[in-house]
Amino acid sequence: MTAPLAPRGDFFGRIQVFLTENSPGFAVSVVVAAAAQFLSDHYGAPAMLMALLLGIAFHFLAEEGWCVLGIALTSRTVLRIGVALLGARISVELLIGLGPKLIGLVVAGVILTILVGLIGAKLLGRGWRFALLTGGSVAICGASAAMAIAAVLPKNEHSERNLIFTVLSVTVLSTLAMVAYPIISAAVGLDSRATGVFIGGTIHDVAQVVGAGFSVSNETGETATLVKLIRVTMLAPVVLIFSLVICTYAENDEDVDGKRPPLMPFFILMFLLLAAINSFGLIPSFVQAFLSDLSKWALLVSIAAVGMKTSLKGIVGVGGQAIILIVVETIFIAGFILYGITHFGS
Repeated sequence: MTAPLAPRGDFFGRIQVFLTENSPGFAVSVVVAAAAQFLSDHYGAPAMLMALLLGIAFHFLAEEGWCVLGIALTSRTVLRIGVALLGARISVELLIGLGPKLIGLVVAGVILTILVGLIGAKLLGRGWRFALLTGGSVAICGASAAMAIAAVLPKNEHSERNLIFTVLSVTVLSTLAMVAYPIISAAVGLDSRATGVFIGGTIHDVAQVVGAGFSVSNETGETATLVKLIRVTMLAPVVLIFSLVICTYAENDEDVDGKRPPLMPFFILMFLLLAAINSFGLIPSFVQAFLSDLSKWALLVSIAAVGMKTSLKGIVGVGGQAIILIVVETIFIAGFILYGITHFGS
């Protein structure tokens, strides 16, 4: 049951109808996200993973009832707001401080991992959408990248399932890497800075990068965070390139509602605008901290909504080839960055 539509000329009436239709779904997404953050704060579990699992448990809310419209809006619009706000953490100064050799290594790792995803998907019989989704999420910044890339990919009947599988997979793999990569770094004899480069250049999600880095030393943690932000910086150009290529060459690909993805997504423009403003030092530190927290919560709330839209049965149906692909991509970027550090220096 929904509220009656307001007259077309009644602006405030339309706002009231919009809030009435969407607030229940948004509210339940916020509650699930808050519960996930509570579990993360008190038990050390990754917040994204908890939001996904809790969201899946409430899948029935997205099938019928008052929450359907709000959950759909949250999984789409709030997601894009969260990605856009990530731009406030990026600046040109970050890039300059790392030097061309390290930047080149990280950028090459991003590009080659996406190419490995495309090649692997073709060999395993998976589609190019799934290849870009998994390759981009592994190469750049895990769940955040997966959600940003999903926003510009043409939708089909498997889109929600593939997104939830990718977010779940990169979160689990990031958690495993958070434990394993410091051990690997010590085994191969990397110093603190090189270990930070390895951790920041390979682990998918920012939270796990921070956890792994500072578990070694402060220098490692700071270096890992900085290198990770270089990969996050790649999000906007990669998503923009994906969007341009899709609009140019994927002539027959449309969303399930018949719409084609925009040539220049608005949330990517906002990401770039915030990054440019921050590069000139025009965002005060307290505002930057606020926008960063707002971005984190927007992504957490939206991934809870995405979880509610996806059934566990649908995730299981993604197939063993998908698991093989995302694991291969993860191993590739780890091996490539480690080879680059040990042979060319950090």
